[in-house]
Amino acid sequence: MADASDEHRLNPRLRRSPRPVIDPAALARSIRAGDRVALAQGITLIESEKPEDWERGAELLQALRSEDPQPVLRVGISGTPGVGKSTFVEAIGNWLIDRGQRVAVLAVDPSSERTGGSILGDKTRMERLAGRPEAFIRPSPTAGYLGGVARASRETAQLCAAAGYDCILVETVGVGQSETAVAQLVDCFLLLLQPGAGDELQGIKRGIVEMADILLINKAEGENRPAAERARSEYRNALHLFPPQPGGWSPPVALVSARTGEGIEESWSLVEDFHRQASETGNFVLKRREQARYWLDAQLREAIYRRFARTGTGRDRFEELEAAVLAGELATRLAVMRLLNERET
Repeated sequence: MADASDEHRLNPRLRRSPRPVIDPAALARSIRAGDRVALAQGITLIESEKPEDWERGAELLQALRSEDPQPVLRVGISGTPGVGKSTFVEAIGNWLIDRGQRVAVLAVDPSSERTGGSILGDKTRMERLAGRPEAFIRPSPTAGYLGGVARASRETAQLCAAAGYDCILVETVGVGQSETAVAQLVDCFLLLLQPGAGDELQGIKRGIVEMADILLINKAEGENRPAAERARSEYRNALHLFPPQPGGWSPPVALVSARTGEGIEESWSLVEDFHRQASETGNFVLKRREQARYWLDAQLREAIYRRFARTGTGRDRFEELEAAVLAGELATRLAVMRLLNERET
């Protein structure tokens, strides 16, 4: 009687073909040529945690580095669940494409390990945008922790820029923690809010509002219009309590209806105004430099963790020390010191 190994040997269909080795230079050329399949392969490569893929991914990013004095604009879009982010992204994405631009959409969802991620639902709600050849929609996986976003999202944006997309829209779920990472990824940060500011002002986190460059009251149509206007007034008053942004930019509060399209053009005009002022004052370049420093630190932290806790004998020793910490037998700091000292010797 044949065992499982014999069955795989005798039936070619059950054999798993080895994954072809990726040539980073060739892949970079295909991405620059606008090959969507190559772009997807490149993103998969930089998301991989395999050591060999990590090295090839680094080679790919180096090959795609750009000295373009006018880098692709990256716009972050956030808001609480139900505020209409997906509808807004589709509306503004289609509006940009109708005006001759190519748009990439990245989605960041820190709850994806539990819920399966929001991008799958977003793609069904953004059906028209997803079907347009000028659009590219891709999830930014978290792998259950924000560090996955910190590593992959910025590099995914770099690949999309190299592929020739004119604008990159980064959508995040809007729970608070993810905005810290996304704000370090984009050039302009939009915060979507709902009518009913009296309740919203109590529930929204101050930190999210402070990071926003532009506030948009969505669903400002029909019977919601009066409530949206009141919300705009209350948020404008609340923003006076916040310190001014670099360069003297005062975050505007505008009304928009992603469902009807009203206010979409005005919303993008605000993005262009912000970008223009940031470029004129030098804040655009300064922000990009600060973001590069942020991601260098984030990737270094992740690389150290991978080296000490997730590979070879280091992983075994880490699990041993972790068990001692969880059992209350060893102080956390002492466990870290022991791990570091042992790997240095």
